[in-house]
Amino acid sequence: MFDSLKKELSRRALLHKAGFGLMGLSVAGVVGQIIKPVRTFAQAAPAPSKEPSLPPEKKLGWAVVGLGKFATEQIMPSFAECKRSKLVALVSGDRAKAEKYAQQYGINPKNIYNYQNYDSIRNNPEVDVIYIILPNGMHAEYSIRGAQAGKHIMCEKPMANTVEECQAMINAANKANRKLMIAYRAQYEPYNLATIQLAQSGKLGKLKSITSDHGRTLNPKDPADIWRMQKKLAGGGSLYDIGIYSLQAARYITGEEPVAISAMMYSTPGDSRFREVEENVNFVLRFPSGVLANCTSSYGYSNTKRIQVFGSDAVLELDPATDYYKHRLVIKDKNGNQEQKIEEKNQFALEMDHLCESIMQNKQPKTPGEEGLQDVRLMQLIYEAARTGKTIKV
Repeated sequence: MFDSLKKELSRRALLHKAGFGLMGLSVAGVVGQIIKPVRTFAQAAPAPSKEPSLPPEKKLGWAVVGLGKFATEQIMPSFAECKRSKLVALVSGDRAKAEKYAQQYGINPKNIYNYQNYDSIRNNPEVDVIYIILPNGMHAEYSIRGAQAGKHIMCEKPMANTVEECQAMINAANKANRKLMIAYRAQYEPYNLATIQLAQSGKLGKLKSITSDHGRTLNPKDPADIWRMQKKLAGGGSLYDIGIYSLQAARYITGEEPVAISAMMYSTPGDSRFREVEENVNFVLRFPSGVLANCTSSYGYSNTKRIQVFGSDAVLELDPATDYYKHRLVIKDKNGNQEQKIEEKNQFALEMDHLCESIMQNKQPKTPGEEGLQDVRLMQLIYEAARTGKTIKV
């Protein structure tokens, strides 16, 4: 199914623009107490383990598939902060690049794979988990092949281009008796966990509304953005890339699934960036409790990562909300504005170690394949609502 996509590998630059460097830890925070989950999806994560780091020989070995900016500047450096995860293998179409990073991270050259011999990773007992960091249109193939090779899978978001591909990934992992987790980093990040706790505990009063806005400029001259302009590789435009953060926020903050969706979509006429994918999407979600979530995504304006939660007693603002290493949370109520000081932690290390704990304890990860499938299903309904101008009942 994805044979034609393999040709893109030699010229791709994979996921997300690089974030900022590691920041120092701030004042100790308020995330210690997480309320009882409301449902099986998008619930508050368990508190990070306070156990000391495992010795290297006890850590689970990871292979990273795809060596774009996000992998090399965020994920790979984060293994240094992991307690249960270690980097042992690389998969890349660029041997010289892979060798450079293998030397940097002390990876045995025999653990370098390409996209043709990828399946032979089944014969490497050092590799326990494969992390798929490829263009969206390639997630399904390489996740399925990885599971068939007997490895547990972490896959970047969005899970895949279609609901059918998501289900095939779930089926492959189940058949192989392997764990499948989607890398929803915000669900492991302390400021977002604090937001969930504050919203669902009633400390803001009765929830009334949520706004969630995510936008950035799509740069046609940046190699990391070229594949995002191609529908076959990206699946969609701003909604699939960053609007998914807005969608996720509404779901995990309410602890509910939407029952109705309305949406509008617009792309600047004549802009070559948007011949195949959309620029702007505004969508409204209605939840069973009555909460309305007004969400946006855009490829047309500067960096925006903002969440607001409106309750009957207080308003919460998280801005930046989904940054890599910098967040700010403010509560506004009758007493004025209070900034919540929370310890910044490496969300990438937290999510990778969570999957390792799930494997070691043989339990379902907090963000399993079903979570990724639900987002893709809802994004497809958002597109339908925008195309038809109708409110879609979920």
